[in-house]
Amino acid sequence: MTAQTAQYDDGETPLAGYAALAAAFTAGAAGFVAGVRRRGVPLPARVPPWDVALLGAATYKTSRLLSNDKITSFVRAPFTRRSAEGQGPEVLDEPRGTGLRRAVGDLVSCPFCTSVWAAGALVCGYTAVPRATRLVCAGLGAVTLADWLQYAWTWTQQTAED
Repeated sequence: MTAQTAQYDDGETPLAGYAALAAAFTAGAAGFVAGVRRRGVPLPARVPPWDVALLGAATYKTSRLLSNDKITSFVRAPFTRRSAEGQGPEVLDEPRGTGLRRAVGDLVSCPFCTSVWAAGALVCGYTAVPRATRLVCAGLGAVTLADWLQYAWTWTQQTAED
């Protein structure tokens, strides 16, 4: 089997767990929309490009914090095991277990997967409490910029030493 070929009958892919997580995400989004409509909270007429960029930076950082940060290992620990040290404050975890436990492990150890949930939460916040959400996103965006500057500084030092 090639790396590009997907095989779902291998007994290891937790499709039912994935379906449960997708259902939970969908139910959460639907519940939020129903609550917003019931309370009469107006949806934003438009989302300015600057807010999209801010939400994007915050989503990026939130997903990295949840899926790779050493300090948030306690969140992932029931569903993953440490496989390697990453760059800076990051670690690499791999999912463990079977069924729903494995599916959650796949989710919480993947920054790309976690980013969908982070973006969903931030968009809900942006709808319900936009000023507070912008402030939180600004803080996470500042941490993202600081991380990139830390890596740039480290790269500069290493280049100067070579």
